[in-house]
Amino acid sequence: MAPKVLFVLTSHNKLGSLDKPTGWYLPELAHPYHVLHNKTDITVASPKGGEAPLDPASVEAAKDDVSVNFLKNNESVWKNTQKLDDFKGKAADFDAIFYVGGHGPMFDLVDSPTSQQLIREFWEAGKIVSAVCHAPAVFYNAKLSDGSLLVAGKEITAFTNAEEEQAGLTDAVPFLPEDALNKASGGKFVKAAEPWGEKLVVSGRLITGQNPASATAVGEAIAKALGV
Repeated sequence: MAPKVLFVLTSHNKLGSLDKPTGWYLPELAHPYHVLHNKTDITVASPKGGEAPLDPASVEAAKDDVSVNFLKNNESVWKNTQKLDDFKGKAADFDAIFYVGGHGPMFDLVDSPTSQQLIREFWEAGKIVSAVCHAPAVFYNAKLSDGSLLVAGKEITAFTNAEEEQAGLTDAVPFLPEDALNKASGGKFVKAAEPWGEKLVVSGRLITGQNPASATAVGEAIAKALGV
């Protein structure tokens, strides 16, 4: 039987105090989906369920074939998401959880009690816990049953301060993923030599990728960890 993976998308569509739309980032769903959809059984959830907002800026930016084809042929993946709440207590039914990036998760997933419960349940059930770009920020304050931080002492990566600055959105986010994760991990945050470079970090069952360029590598790392 194919391993089961729970993909988590944001339901948040407005960029902080800016009057700009946001959401999840196209290549960060398209590429891992492309790698995994023939090898695993994928379920997609979001805080509100239903249609999860796609960041229009990511459609403009992502001209690669995988992203373009996904956008054209896989609308049902993000338009019919299930409610994240419905998966509490169900980690045993899955083999991995994967958080898709974009600025949206910074607003509705990072401090979500439901999300934090899922992360704890998946981790403590021995499952793979993974995310890319802004989404690893959801782990910054995720605590295990003993009160310790999930990421304490573990190497981790996410969208960097330099990348946020170059995107011109440093002031739009509630905090910077690099700063929060570097603190929570005890200085174990790592990144590519240059902004926008590919960076994959596998710390046992914790798999993170730095940016859109790292999305395929994250998908491949999940597949490898699942043995498919």
